[in-house]
Amino acid sequence: MNFLEISLQKLHNRQNIFLTGGAGVGKTTLTRSIIASFESEGKKVAKLASTGMAATLINGQTLHSFLDLGIASDLVELERNGKLEASKKVKKLIGSMALIVIDEISMVSDTLLDMIRLRLLQSDFRGCVLVVGDFLQLPPVVRSGEVRFAFESASWEKFAFERIELTHVYRTDDSEFIELLNQIRFGFVDEHIHHRLNEFIKPLPSDLSDVTFLFGLNESAARHNKKQLEAHEGELIAKEAQIIKHAKRVNEKEVERFMADARIEPLLELKIGVPVLFTRNAWNYYNGERGRVVNYDQNMLYIQKSDGRVIKVERLSQSKSLWVERSVEGKKEMVEEPSFTIYQFPIKLAYAITIHKSQGMSILDLIIQTNEIFAPSQFYVALSRAMQPSRLTLIAPKRQWYEIVFVNPKAIDFTQNF
Repeated sequence: MNFLEISLQKLHNRQNIFLTGGAGVGKTTLTRSIIASFESEGKKVAKLASTGMAATLINGQTLHSFLDLGIASDLVELERNGKLEASKKVKKLIGSMALIVIDEISMVSDTLLDMIRLRLLQSDFRGCVLVVGDFLQLPPVVRSGEVRFAFESASWEKFAFERIELTHVYRTDDSEFIELLNQIRFGFVDEHIHHRLNEFIKPLPSDLSDVTFLFGLNESAARHNKKQLEAHEGELIAKEAQIIKHAKRVNEKEVERFMADARIEPLLELKIGVPVLFTRNAWNYYNGERGRVVNYDQNMLYIQKSDGRVIKVERLSQSKSLWVERSVEGKKEMVEEPSFTIYQFPIKLAYAITIHKSQGMSILDLIIQTNEIFAPSQFYVALSRAMQPSRLTLIAPKRQWYEIVFVNPKAIDFTQNF
């Protein structure tokens, strides 16, 4: 089945789409192909997400920034902050879009979806909307009270999304493990799954440089990386990110926040022989692939991959773009321009990474710290990074598996019945 063709046909007919499926089924790849197809026709696409990190994965921006929602979390706050009515500039921007893509829809709350719909109505938006994500993964972040998903909003029905579900898992070809992942995705634990998970509890290797730890907490991952790097003999190599500002109004905090969201190291500290993970996809490496630093010069790192091949890796660019009004052939148009560009090597130390920052990664040798699982669906997100179950280790949990493998019941009900 050609999902790209099907999706494009529906979108060109102004049918809104909900693109979903579990982890590792190619949602981001298909989304990027849809965006590229629209842009190749000269059509404008808004690439949006509720969080900065999710936005950087599709080279986009946050919903709050694009829609000028300020810090409002609902319509009441929007009105209180004097932003209920969209400005002429925002209306023109939204109205000029042929397609609005909202990635990681599971992290969008019901009240945020209401604000999105308000802005589209105010702007007389005539394009189509593509929402992408899996409600059985990361839920909306709430300040307090009950988690409420986008599908709980009356606006969800108004968008009349048609569901396209991807089911083929590309990250692993182990059919037993794929079935286990599916059960965990729905929060199901019986005696068989309990025993299956226990089989992944193994003694830790003496050399921790060959494995990647997945932690729930930033400080745990940072601490482990620092400790392992210090223990590795050799001279420290420091590669600073190069920042080019294209607009005068760019401030340092904005750049720092973007680097954190985009998994760009401001100062990349390495040594010869240390293990690294690639954080991007390219023709000769993939996001999450492991290698070791074997040499370096001013402009290049030389990384040896697990098959023995040594590849040259140079700094890659990643830009934060904004929509601005420009005169194009004598006519005023909204165009996307970079406000700043950051050049840095697309790698990070492979000793440890957080579950949140491992989004989109496929990791071969993996150890999951189960005692830092604290959110619904977090264990599924961690487990689904694994490429080969034989190279997966789980730290023995201090709780029962059913207390770790838990999913929001509203998300289960929606996913099974939509």
